[in-house]
Amino acid sequence: MNELYILFGLMIIGAIAAIEMEDLLSSVISVSAVGLGLSMAFLVLKAPDMAFTQLIVEILCLIILIRATIKKDLPFSTSGRWILNTTITIFFIVVFLGAVSLALMELPEFGHPLMKVGEIYLRDGFAQTGATNLVAAILQDYRAYDRLGEVAVLFVSFIGVLAILRREGRVSAAESKKDLI
Repeated sequence: MNELYILFGLMIIGAIAAIEMEDLLSSVISVSAVGLGLSMAFLVLKAPDMAFTQLIVEILCLIILIRATIKKDLPFSTSGRWILNTTITIFFIVVFLGAVSLALMELPEFGHPLMKVGEIYLRDGFAQTGATNLVAAILQDYRAYDRLGEVAVLFVSFIGVLAILRREGRVSAAESKKDLI
């Protein structure tokens, strides 16, 4: 449970940093760090499907926000900051690799489920669903609404990214006739 408190603390710090930043791009990155923390919190709470959905939505939102931010003419200076930038990059790579190694060490051995729900699915799945493929039965019968919600979130996020990233909008008929003349 201490991991959740640490993640929530980092998420609060990231949210405050996003509000207080004067640079818009830094603010977008801070908001993205909060979303990444939420994804990691879902992993700690043993909800990998929610973590995966949150991570995809967060990445798509980050693309949209960076695209909108870069359109603003922000001053960018490369001189004098390469040491700070390199140090921060190395720090985050080390933290990321450390978190991945801890997460991989926490995985159970193959064939030993963590939760009792898996045992119930294996024991009663065929009798309750009548399906010969138990994986499909779990996805279609037990978790159908959950999967429908995840697919809807991913579809709306994808459509949002396409709407933001398109280069030109639709041209009205009057404007197209004007261009031909």
